[in-house]
Amino acid sequence: MGAGFRQWMHYLTPSDAHRRLGLVCLGVGHQEGHLPTVGPRTMRNHVAVVVTEGKGWFRHGAGPLLEVAAPAVLWLFPGVPHHYAPYDPGWTEWFVDFTGPAVAAYQGLGFLDPAAPVTPLTTADLPVQAIGRIARACRLGSPYLEVETSAIVHDVLVALRRCRADEHPGGEPVLARLARDACLPLSVTEHARRLGMPPAELRQVVRRLTGSSPKDYLLTVRLNRAKDLLATSGLPVAAVARRVGYDDAAYFTRIFTRRVGLPPSEFRAQHYRGLTLN
Repeated sequence: MGAGFRQWMHYLTPSDAHRRLGLVCLGVGHQEGHLPTVGPRTMRNHVAVVVTEGKGWFRHGAGPLLEVAAPAVLWLFPGVPHHYAPYDPGWTEWFVDFTGPAVAAYQGLGFLDPAAPVTPLTTADLPVQAIGRIARACRLGSPYLEVETSAIVHDVLVALRRCRADEHPGGEPVLARLARDACLPLSVTEHARRLGMPPAELRQVVRRLTGSSPKDYLLTVRLNRAKDLLATSGLPVAAVARRVGYDDAAYFTRIFTRRVGLPPSEFRAQHYRGLTLN
């Protein structure tokens, strides 16, 4: 409790064994009111500060002063100085501290970007719900607390990505339509034409949402469907290949083996869940 503001926070000290999970929670908190200015300071871990009400300012490194208006997330990066505060009469924030080698993968996939340290959100409901689950777990306590809270950090990052205001407004429908038509014999240019957008825009949307190219996304959808068929049907491999868009079964087998790490026949032998094969 502070003069003019309220706060609650809890910090965790994951062991080396917990850190091998790849992403660990280091702390969580909730503050509201006329909060004191933060920084300038530099941290050794990442922090997501979700501002749900109010306005303020934020400075990241040597960059300009950025305006903050709820709902928004402030990203604090390790080794980068930051400095921020709400305007009168204050703001409401939820935060989660986290670290681990998996953060680099999330950054590479565009979930957090040092070039966009202040990210407007369409709503803060989903990320706040996830951060609230971490807070509840900390209040209740558990011998598995570090594992449980670290697992929820993944949910926080996904929720923040889903709620970003700068996402392509038709992004998810674009992916849904690509997935629907993935097994048709179409080039990326033809997919773009069917979607009514230039190929360059399609590449940008898919890269932003999935971290991959349209070609790689289409391949992933095809292979996922092939796996489903191999695991649940008695169709020969050649028939599975045709179902997912490959007339050449040998070519399909090479692609499947290169991407999955084992040929279709071995995948079926390990994962088949249909009726007994003769």
